[in-house]
Amino acid sequence: MNLQRLYRYFMTVLTAVLSMTAIAAPLKIGVTPGAIADSIEVAAVEARQRGLDVNVIEFTEWTGPNIALAAGDLDANYFQHLPFLENAEKVGHYKFKPIAVGLLPNVGLFSLKYNRFADLPEGARVAVASDPANQGRGLLLLERAGLIQLKAGAGANATLNDVVTNPKKLKFIEIEGPQLVRSLQDVDLAQGVTSHYVAAGLADVAAKHGLIYSGVEDTRWAIHFVSRTDNANDARLLQFIRIYQESPAVRQRIDDSYANNRQFYSLPWTIKGATK
Repeated sequence: MNLQRLYRYFMTVLTAVLSMTAIAAPLKIGVTPGAIADSIEVAAVEARQRGLDVNVIEFTEWTGPNIALAAGDLDANYFQHLPFLENAEKVGHYKFKPIAVGLLPNVGLFSLKYNRFADLPEGARVAVASDPANQGRGLLLLERAGLIQLKAGAGANATLNDVVTNPKKLKFIEIEGPQLVRSLQDVDLAQGVTSHYVAAGLADVAAKHGLIYSGVEDTRWAIHFVSRTDNANDARLLQFIRIYQESPAVRQRIDDSYANNRQFYSLPWTIKGATK
């Protein structure tokens, strides 16, 4: 009987110790460099001040954060928008869940040659993203600018094959997303992500030569906090997301990262209805 009591006591103590260890384990967030990593680091500092230990793990490419998350080496990652996530899940067969919306890098249409869309000549060369996850976003912006019309219902998944009206007979050139910034001198108009201009030291060019910018209507392309389905309700993760979204220091870090230009980015969680 005494041995049974001792065994039960031992198991109770062991369970308590294991529970305390789990609670004390640091939250591991995977990110990519730039405004994303910088803003997460600021939130991590605040979290530690509140007793939540956070490890920020930076990846230099875009496959590692999802591989590490699937393997259990991360509790969440923060680097991808929903179109990217959907493609990654299809290819990698991941069981992920987007938990909360974050920073939205705006896209724009830029031109060094023209100040108005009306001035674009017939046959103008227009650079758009080559990857399916971002090409639709550029085409929607071109449609919003009145330059093209897309097939009904094409929406975010639109490709060049969905262009049904092209009155100026624009000639589209598909270029890898990060290289769109460098294409500006070679084309009449180029799609571009504002963060790429900032990273290339061309924030002034983007500010001066942007003809139109996207906004919170593009929340589908906002960076999302993503976890596995089996840890989507992790209290530590939910607490960290609250810190990130509510912190004035995080918002200031984001603004600094975007050259203090509010046309360059959006914060969808701050706008009622934007995340629906």
